[in-house]
Amino acid sequence: MASKISPLKPIFEFPTSSEKTHIKKSISNPLPLLLPSLNFTITSSRAAVVHSVKSDRETQVSTLPTQVSKDTPPSPASSKTVLVVGGTGGVGQLVVASLLSRNIKTRLLLRDTSKAASLFGEQDEESLMVWKGDTRYPDDLDPAIFEGVTHVICCTGTTAFPSRRWDGDNTPERTDWEGVRNLVSALPPTLKRIILVSSVGVTKFNDLPWSIMNLFGVLKFKKMGEDFVRNSGLPFTIIRAGRLTDGPYTSYDLNTLLKATAGKRCAVILDQGDKLVGEASRLAVAEACIQALDIESTEGQTYEINSVEGEGPGSDTEKWKELFKAAENT
Repeated sequence: MASKISPLKPIFEFPTSSEKTHIKKSISNPLPLLLPSLNFTITSSRAAVVHSVKSDRETQVSTLPTQVSKDTPPSPASSKTVLVVGGTGGVGQLVVASLLSRNIKTRLLLRDTSKAASLFGEQDEESLMVWKGDTRYPDDLDPAIFEGVTHVICCTGTTAFPSRRWDGDNTPERTDWEGVRNLVSALPPTLKRIILVSSVGVTKFNDLPWSIMNLFGVLKFKKMGEDFVRNSGLPFTIIRAGRLTDGPYTSYDLNTLLKATAGKRCAVILDQGDKLVGEASRLAVAEACIQALDIESTEGQTYEINSVEGEGPGSDTEKWKELFKAAENT
């Protein structure tokens, strides 16, 4: 039965197969939120089209201020409830921080719930609810986790080559394939969208240089996870990132995360067809995931994303719509 214990500790317990507990946890936000200065230039990788805002005197790329004043009123509450899986990883932590700054109800499914408090501070349960669970174990995916969830962003992953992150059977096969399969199988049919973060090169894992990266199967298993999502019947969007840069900010707190920037490499190149080979800022990948939640044209689509020097649209949804559209038309 559920039992209540000290603040910032798991407060509801359920038996599981792996660790024998599902834990529901609430944490509350102690400080005003600051939005990141994520400035991107919208470009199509093949046509190299730049979309900008014109003034009477010159063409200007729209940007956001580096941060929002403490007096800035919070965004109105969203009707969405977004479950983030892998929410303390390099991309996931930025996704969660940005969702909270947008006043979007967020849930986390984590193997280690202690990381949530250090990264995101105390949050009201209406804002952030944390569940303990491991996608590698189907019995951990209690149906209660998904009650009321409208969207899912899956940011799970591990290293391509054997490392300490493989400890505890955290291999590409177990995480990128079996974990994704188990998660998708547990999702309710009423889900409005699942966003899956994947990798460029997944369709070319037998070809050089991708075959080197795939020596232990990471690209093959990511592709298997993608295909399971596509064949699930659920509305989906897949974001294939280039080599990830900027972070992970594993020792940062929420307010520091929200002020993270990509430096000069804020421009975004978006494409389809698995042709990109460059790097992608974790900040850009996180923003692409959040934008795709509400842009209807991204449903059923797969995109590759890279980051290069330049300015861009920040969190401007209209500019992201242009970016996605440009990629689809190339």
